[in-house]
Amino acid sequence: MHLLIGKAGGRMAEDVRHELRLADIKKIDGMRNHTRATLRRLFIELAGAVIVFDDTEAQCEIIGGFLDRAKLDYRHEVSGDLLVAWWFGGAFREMAEKSCHWAILDRQTVFALSSKYSILLFQHVASLVNLEHVASKTFTVAELRALLGVQDGKLGRFSNLNQRVLQPAIAEINQTSRLTLTATPRKIGRTVASVTIAWTEKPMEGKQQARRELDRPKVGRKARRDGTAERAAPRFPRIRFDHITRPAHGRTFPIPSGRDRDLMADDFRAWCKSKGIPLDAPTILQTWTGFVGRAKL
Repeated sequence: MHLLIGKAGGRMAEDVRHELRLADIKKIDGMRNHTRATLRRLFIELAGAVIVFDDTEAQCEIIGGFLDRAKLDYRHEVSGDLLVAWWFGGAFREMAEKSCHWAILDRQTVFALSSKYSILLFQHVASLVNLEHVASKTFTVAELRALLGVQDGKLGRFSNLNQRVLQPAIAEINQTSRLTLTATPRKIGRTVASVTIAWTEKPMEGKQQARRELDRPKVGRKARRDGTAERAAPRFPRIRFDHITRPAHGRTFPIPSGRDRDLMADDFRAWCKSKGIPLDAPTILQTWTGFVGRAKL
């Protein structure tokens, strides 16, 4: 979907034919193995995608298909030359003409996200980022499940939904995008009734870090996100580890001489929270060591 939108660019609101060759599709990381058969299945799914756009100015909702039709021209398939053509549906073209929704999406981040839950959440939040005075949105649990595309009957308890869908999606988005997301559950009694998703634009340093991550291979990305990636033992010349601090669950961790142990511990807790790393993780000592190594000592 995002590839078709990105290829159409400024013409996505026009009722015209758009084209893309299979060779160009295969140049995209994660889409290199597509054939006519796999593209056919994808376009069948896209043809069933429904767009709902709330035109608040006109005070009406527009509902319609994402695509009008698509064609796979395989006359020269033997040589590996397949031409994909498509026409956007009227509802999508009207939305594209009236909204900046798609323009603000970071295309590279969308292709880097590995989970459909991450893609759906990022897509929705990215559409709200440029709205004035809007930095969060509250969803009922049912609305959140629908947004993330969780099927009925699966992950019925919020704790399971949070652990297996929401938090992994947020962690992946925070690692690879220009945004930092947080989720705050709201309870009525002992039951989670709603969840507030909040977002902030990363400072320049954070955006550069996300860009560096996008430039790295996907292999090992989850391990880097979880803080479990193997790395060579860091060396700290002329630094004595003769102090200790207790940033997590009573365990002791070395810190460099001359640094305030409580401030280092607070910085570490905040950093772990921003990365979604639990302080009781089995590899927390290695994570701490890497954190100290990156700090400006």
